[in-house]
Amino acid sequence: MNIKLKVWRQLNPENPGKFHIYNVDNVLGDMSFFEMLDMLNNKLIKNNESPISFDHDCREGICGTCGVVINGRAHGPLKGVTSCQLHMRSFKDGDTLVVEPWRAKSFPIVKDLVVNRQSFDNIMESGGYVSVKTGGAPDANAMPIFKDNADEAFDSATCIGCGACVAACKNSSAMLFVGAKINQYAQLPQGKVEHSKRVRNMVTKMDAEGFGSCTNTGACEADCPKEISVDNIIKLNKEYIKLIG
Repeated sequence: MNIKLKVWRQLNPENPGKFHIYNVDNVLGDMSFFEMLDMLNNKLIKNNESPISFDHDCREGICGTCGVVINGRAHGPLKGVTSCQLHMRSFKDGDTLVVEPWRAKSFPIVKDLVVNRQSFDNIMESGGYVSVKTGGAPDANAMPIFKDNADEAFDSATCIGCGACVAACKNSSAMLFVGAKINQYAQLPQGKVEHSKRVRNMVTKMDAEGFGSCTNTGACEADCPKEISVDNIIKLNKEYIKLIG
């Protein structure tokens, strides 16, 4: 099939960007979205043109490196799917796809579709680490944990930190990301010791990084490739309100 791409091109943060139109022929339905971009880049390189820069690593939907906005939706049209796992069979012959980077002040554009997500790393660093002395690796059943708590911790921990929640939010809020990262520790005994400190530090750092506030539209959950629940935001708000009185 033939696909028309309208791709955001920007040389660096200092120069203004604009959309460029490319026609990609002989696209197979079994190609991933990024394989299609690879094919386009090979063509651009052969024509002595600059290839399109985009983030990717594992291409298995688990590293959180990838992420583009396709036709106005983070990661594309499918629910619970990352950009790297999106296949071209999701589109039709002759479709026009508008491809943009994450749009957020806290995710400055590096080049083309690549953004700097250092702000997420800064938030995680502010949360510190679990300083409980665990010694050697304990037996699996040595520390009883209710199954509901273990399941919730695991669900929150599936957040890959891609930033889709920020890109989808009209306020560029990072509350879903921060809530998930806090809740994954809060459900386990080792994470409870420094829970209050972690909440305060990570929320403070999130604000300092310039992320917006949450207004409960639910766009973050809808576009999250791991379908992280907004319940994480509710629990984060409850804990933060306790701290500030």
